[in-house]
Amino acid sequence: MVRLLLSLFLLVTSGLAWSESIQGIRVSHDDQKARLVFDLDSKANYKTFTLDNPQRFVIDFKDFRQQDKLIIPSLINTPIQAIRYAAYDRHTLRIVLDLAHEVKFETQTLGPNKTYPHRLVVDLSYTAQQAKQPLIALQEDAETPKTPAKQVQADNEAKAKIVKSNKVLPRRDIVVAIDPGHGGQDSGAVGKRGTKEKDIVLSIAKRLATLVDKEPGMRSYLTRDSDVFISLRQRIRRARENGADMFISIHADAFHKRSARGSSVYVLSDRGASSEAAQILADRENASDLAGGISLEDKDDLLASVLLDLSQTASLEASIEVANTVLSGLKRVGNVHKKQVESAAFVVLKSPDIPSVLVETAFISNPEEEDKLRNGAHQYKLAHAMMVGIRNYFQRNPLPGTASPQQHIVSSGDTLSMIAQRYQVSMADIKNVNNMSNTTLHIGDVLQIP
Repeated sequence: MVRLLLSLFLLVTSGLAWSESIQGIRVSHDDQKARLVFDLDSKANYKTFTLDNPQRFVIDFKDFRQQDKLIIPSLINTPIQAIRYAAYDRHTLRIVLDLAHEVKFETQTLGPNKTYPHRLVVDLSYTAQQAKQPLIALQEDAETPKTPAKQVQADNEAKAKIVKSNKVLPRRDIVVAIDPGHGGQDSGAVGKRGTKEKDIVLSIAKRLATLVDKEPGMRSYLTRDSDVFISLRQRIRRARENGADMFISIHADAFHKRSARGSSVYVLSDRGASSEAAQILADRENASDLAGGISLEDKDDLLASVLLDLSQTASLEASIEVANTVLSGLKRVGNVHKKQVESAAFVVLKSPDIPSVLVETAFISNPEEEDKLRNGAHQYKLAHAMMVGIRNYFQRNPLPGTASPQQHIVSSGDTLSMIAQRYQVSMADIKNVNNMSNTTLHIGDVLQIP
């Protein structure tokens, strides 16, 4: 009995020792330096070191454990190819930065202030030449011999045949429904300079649609592409009729205090989900099918309720993940009104089977932010931040039958283990489906992802 009580005591106390974790990661960069900021629950006890072949930078956090999934920010135009993390042992959380080339590094810790918690700041320095020079794909093993040119050509021809043969498989694009708020007689909020919310959000939505359409395997659908009024329910219906895999509604906030500022991201609240479920179940003979063509019309009350609950739960979890990645991108564009994703009973978020988020891009009632919202360059930054969130979500959650990301084009710094981790498949499966005899990769190779 004493031994049992002692075991329980050790279990509880060990759990208390694991209370620290990383709240989030932020990245900024120029042509000679990249800065990573880790927002932490408490001051970090850590150590850093580097590894070669391939280049990696490692941070070991003592007495940290990561229970919540970390949202990895965009690493475009930085020497960081990927950020990985896992429990190294019972007392250590290990962060690994896969690097495209050698860098110099400095670290420092910062205490909390009114805006931020404890932080670990990592500065990676490199020359402009390093940043601009063409990079080669990293070999998985430093001792792997270079493949002869003839063998490389034969391998590429074999892979091209695989790609060609796979083109006959039925594939579809990921559809992103983009919803510019308001329109027509509904102007939305109006700024001090007379800027109308309906005009600003339509412009941002069109910029986002352009970015989505440039993304391989994706296409956009605008619920409105002109100054027309569309009811909230009709916006959802249009998105579903066009096969939307994601719904993102764009707005500009307003408040009677003109000092209010910053972006916000919302998902559907539990209360909103519950009220929507009740409405669907009450009128399910007229309700649209759920994703996958599952109709509620011929189901008894219990089964219909279970099916709807499963669909809503999955959709809300996906919405939260999308919202977090979008919010992370918006933090790099400017101020955020709320540091966390918010929830509310917005009607446009009530689709039970489509991940849906609502973005308040800024406060149009704030004269300074109104000026930014009128600026085309700032509109593009907002659209790009949303695009990063959309891309990151679908890279981590590929949809069956879609054109992307079922294929991976090898870029500088890629290794087979990184690609396998990214798509959550085994290296052996990737090698098998692509007829690979070793782990050597070449920039431009097209890999089929099983």
